[in-house]
Amino acid sequence: MDIKNASGETLDYTLQEGSRDDVLIILGHGVTGNKDRPVITNTADALVAAGYSCLRFSFAGNGNSEGAFEGATISKEVEDLTAVVDQFQDATKKLVYIGHSMGGAVGTLFAARDERLSVLVSLAGMVDTVAFYDEEFGNETPGSGLMWDEEECPLSQEFKNDLYQISSTKDAAAAVKCPWLLIHGTADDVVLPQDSETAYNHAKCDKKHVQLEGLGHSFTEDPTAAPAAIIEFLSTRL
Repeated sequence: MDIKNASGETLDYTLQEGSRDDVLIILGHGVTGNKDRPVITNTADALVAAGYSCLRFSFAGNGNSEGAFEGATISKEVEDLTAVVDQFQDATKKLVYIGHSMGGAVGTLFAARDERLSVLVSLAGMVDTVAFYDEEFGNETPGSGLMWDEEECPLSQEFKNDLYQISSTKDAAAAVKCPWLLIHGTADDVVLPQDSETAYNHAKCDKKHVQLEGLGHSFTEDPTAAPAAIIEFLSTRL
């Protein structure tokens, strides 16, 4: 089954079946990432072992999905997530979205306008998009610079403009209605822990904020910690 976004681009995905057929967990990656990054696969593997079916997908322009990397903005990725939800929406299934980093910002903006999610999870979710851009890419020139010196990840003006236009997802956080788990490592120096604190403080829904001591942006220091927190949260919300 193909998933095509609003631009007609095919999104690459992997569906891992769990023992439960009443829940589908969708996982979205961060900037310059894809569905096969360890933070995504480790999380999905742990959730499948706990019985949940998981769908990992790459946003357009990333991994093996169609589209130009230069156009991979948060706003477009919200539309990508919408396409995935549209494709797999089923009255018999509850949908959960887990987004890492920029994928976390995607989840917040999606959940603020679309109530089809039963649970939202943000892993080191980006909130202050302008601060992120300025800190990580402020010394690069859009159109000629690269993201983190990766040749396959050119920095585009479109990407900068979108992050500046969004500015912050804190207002969207206040509009999220489904239960929301926010997880952040205290040693994250890419998306600062205060981003999750800001989102949590603005959120008015059923919410929980988990701080993982000493863990960085992708939780590599202890790959089991975030999945364990997610499984515990889901056990009382689904």
